[in-house]
Amino acid sequence: MDFQEETTTFSNRLPVRFINTIEEIAGTHPGQRRAHARGICAKGVFTPSGRTIGMTFAAHLQQEPCEAVIRFSNSAPDPATSDLMSPVKGMAVEFQRPDRHGVKPVIVAATIPVFVTRTPESFHEMMIAARDLAKQGHSFKERINGLLHLFPHAGKALTLLDDIKPPASFVSIPYYSVHAFYFVDESGTKRAVKYEWVPDAEAHMPLIKAAVSSKDYLEDELRERLNSSPAGFTLKLTLGEEGDSVDDCSVSWPSERETIEAGHLSIQQLIEEPDGLLMDPTATGEGIEVTPDPILLFRHDAYAESYRRRQEGC
Repeated sequence: MDFQEETTTFSNRLPVRFINTIEEIAGTHPGQRRAHARGICAKGVFTPSGRTIGMTFAAHLQQEPCEAVIRFSNSAPDPATSDLMSPVKGMAVEFQRPDRHGVKPVIVAATIPVFVTRTPESFHEMMIAARDLAKQGHSFKERINGLLHLFPHAGKALTLLDDIKPPASFVSIPYYSVHAFYFVDESGTKRAVKYEWVPDAEAHMPLIKAAVSSKDYLEDELRERLNSSPAGFTLKLTLGEEGDSVDDCSVSWPSERETIEAGHLSIQQLIEEPDGLLMDPTATGEGIEVTPDPILLFRHDAYAESYRRRQEGC
């Protein structure tokens, strides 16, 4: 077996090994996702601003509103983990306007703007290190400090993770795509962009209130909120320039990059999670393409393995 073949074989096996490691850390929870296990779904309407016309021919970003399915979640692999014990939250949106191949575009975002590492291999190493630190009885903060020592390149993301404040609501915090994507126009010209969902109103929970909150207070709050009025987010795009990294999600782009508002998402009511819902961040639809980001490409395979296991009731 030559080096290239060996590397390809390793890469093909890594998603399975990664999911196995998650199960070793958090246990196996049949029928559940291996990350972001506990979540709540809603439906809404996305109304594009029209400002991306000419940048991409993606149907959901032109002029007509389209329905959307939204899933808010904790990042923890154990569905019993309380909201407070899972600092990073997720927001995944599936636009209900498929392209001509039947692909419904998806944006997967989280409450941290950069990822902890650049490569799947390094991420797997961090997972194993975190597992070992947890087995040694270290607190969350001690584990963060231990990972900072072992993986100094992950300093920015781990520091942000340690500084996250409890949100007052799933809909009162910004969410970031972490990865860059290419917008493609009718001529085939590409422009790198990053997504951010900006809440209509941002708020965090006072620590004294967080201390007495229920295990799933975010789901309870969202249910009560949507019973009285919709919630909303603006989809903000950051436009990349030459030299901005598109293959390293552990680094930020310069803060002075141009931004535009691509549209507004109105979240109207909670729904049961649709059967077979798979929020794959590489499902972009026509007019948007994935970048050569190894973590982004790895997520496609890891999500597929997680989906296979939960569909089989494993």
